[in-house]
Amino acid sequence: MAQLVRELMTDRPVTLSADTPVQQAATTMRDAGIGAVLVMDGDEMCGIVTDRDIVVRALADRSDLSGCTLREVCSERLVTARPDEEAGNAIARMREHAVRRIPVLDGERPIGMLSIGDAATDRDPNSALADISAARGNT
Repeated sequence: MAQLVRELMTDRPVTLSADTPVQQAATTMRDAGIGAVLVMDGDEMCGIVTDRDIVVRALADRSDLSGCTLREVCSERLVTARPDEEAGNAIARMREHAVRRIPVLDGERPIGMLSIGDAATDRDPNSALADISAARGNT
């Protein structure tokens, strides 16, 4: 039987409002030990922000981040997955779009995050990527 996205995903993704200051998002990511947060505009997901987005789209372009919000730096073109779809299909989309993580949606509601690390840890536990993904962070 094919493996489903829900079997690999990390549940309860961290979400923040689109009006959240970038500095607060960075602190949230550090404290939670994660590399991405989902950006919400009310009840609708409007984007995703990664630690790399913060560096490339915010920090590299501004000397003062005090007025910079997630709305300004988030990736709005989202690749998503459903919890009941075959994991292989979702992973193929990640490869096609060259993304490392995708939100998992139940209808329009985010319920999880699927990362290449999640997939590697489960599908190829002896790989270097699985070892790196399972290791404790260096922060």
